[in-house]
Amino acid sequence: MELYHGSNVCVEKPRVLSNGHYKDFGYGFYCTNFEHQAKKWALTRKQKHIVNVFEYTEDSGLNILKFPEMSEEWLDFIVACRRGIEHNYDIVEGPMADDTIWDYIEDYVRGTITREAFWVLVKFKYPTHQIVFCTEKAISTLQYERSYSI
Repeated sequence: MELYHGSNVCVEKPRVLSNGHYKDFGYGFYCTNFEHQAKKWALTRKQKHIVNVFEYTEDSGLNILKFPEMSEEWLDFIVACRRGIEHNYDIVEGPMADDTIWDYIEDYVRGTITREAFWVLVKFKYPTHQIVFCTEKAISTLQYERSYSI
C-alpha cells in the first residue's frame, strides 16, 4: 500500500516522534493513504511543502488497532490520546479528527454538547485517513520511495 506524509523536509528515514502536542492516536510517525490529505498537511508547514511517499507492507505480527470508521470506540480512543494517555499499539489506523471535528470533540469533553450531538455534527464530514507508526518495529514496515515539492 502506498502511503503519504506531508512535511517541510524529505523524510527518507522516518522516526517515531514523542514530543509536541498530543495527537489523535498518540505519538508516532503519521501517514495517510490520501495523497490530497498529505498535501494539505504539507501546506501547513512554513517555507517548504513536501510530500513523502512510502510503500507499506502490513506485518501481522505487530499489535495493530484499526478503526474502519468513526465509532464510539474511536471517539473514546482519540479523547484518551489527546489527553496524553499512552497505549501499547505498534500501529493505529483510522479516520482523522481534523480541526473541525476536534472542536466538536473538545465541546463533548467540556460537556457543552452531548455524545449524540457530536455524532450529528460529524455525520456529513468528508472521509479522512491516518495511520500512525508508534514503534521502531512498526517504522520498519515502511520503505521510502520518493519525495516531491508542491
